[in-house]
Amino acid sequence: MIAIKTVMVTGADGFIGRNLAGALAGLEDVEILRFDLGNAREELREMAEVADFVFHLAGVDCSQDVEEYDAGNRRLTEELVACLRQVGRKIPILLSSSTEAETEHPYGRSKRGAEAAVLGYAKDTGAPVFVYRLPSVFGKWCLPNYNSLVATFCHNIANDLPITISDPGVTLSLVHVDDVVGEFMGQLEGKFGPQLPVAALLSENHWTPYAVYPVYPLKLGQVADLLYYFKAGRDNLTIPNVGDEFTRKLYCTYLSYLPENRFSYPLRAKAAAGSPFVEFFRTPDRGQVSVHVLKPGSTMGNHWHHSRCEKLLVASGRGVVRLRTVHADKVLAYFVSGGNPEVVDIPSGFAHHIQNLGDTDLVMVLWANKPFDPECPDTILLEV
Repeated sequence: MIAIKTVMVTGADGFIGRNLAGALAGLEDVEILRFDLGNAREELREMAEVADFVFHLAGVDCSQDVEEYDAGNRRLTEELVACLRQVGRKIPILLSSSTEAETEHPYGRSKRGAEAAVLGYAKDTGAPVFVYRLPSVFGKWCLPNYNSLVATFCHNIANDLPITISDPGVTLSLVHVDDVVGEFMGQLEGKFGPQLPVAALLSENHWTPYAVYPVYPLKLGQVADLLYYFKAGRDNLTIPNVGDEFTRKLYCTYLSYLPENRFSYPLRAKAAAGSPFVEFFRTPDRGQVSVHVLKPGSTMGNHWHHSRCEKLLVASGRGVVRLRTVHADKVLAYFVSGGNPEVVDIPSGFAHHIQNLGDTDLVMVLWANKPFDPECPDTILLEV
């Protein structure tokens, strides 16, 4: 029988809370207790009595009322800690704080107050605590026009709204929500060794908070430029360099802010040397992908390239790929079908054609090492 671990998540309906709850829901041995704005304060004790681990993510990040910071951060944390003390068990607690706790802004002071409450709980009870000071977190489900420039920029650019940049040279320190959740889940599962030695550190009046890595230092203007590049990709069919870790995460984030009626977009049919195709996407460093549909009995190709090579994969239908070097008469034949996925490499210097041998459309996916350029097609007609 699986032992069920009861995990309490405060701020479960918030940005990080939703992402964390989604990850916790995938664990068979975890029951989630959610505390948020709709819960009464007395429910804190009820949940604390049965919780085996507490993720304290609730708090006030952005407010016109200075008192709301103190109430939503310091005082709420003190109430939670009081409930944990009364339970009489050493319940681990992970606090999501902020790097703003190092400032004298009312928000920063309220976060330091929350940290002090959690650290005092650890010192008095010996309970494991994990205090994280996070920089700006970005990712899916972050509320735009609130406290995240990345979320606001993603939302506005995806919805054809303007953005305001007062200083494009300002550097943001960013972490991705999936990295935050991965770190938090690791603490729940005990992957990162012993907890913060709070009692010893407090005696010296200093301590070191936990941090999430990697941290991406990006200028505000760079982030905006990337987002506009993502947006333009639908028109010029470019795909960003997802080999870059930050670009990959930001692109995934941007797509999550698309309006629901704009998830799809049309592609335009083109022609290269008499062969119709629909270009799917192109990249600056990974080539081009296109889709070709060949009618029964038809043939496409009968040409060769100097510096263009291709990979062909049949998605459905039945056909043959024939190749021969331009310096010889020997013809190579590769029979292909959607029922037997097989990639055919088409090297440069080989004349080639594809013939539909079936009675249905032959649907092919073609990758080329460089996008087709009608101004410089690099396509020389030659019968196979």
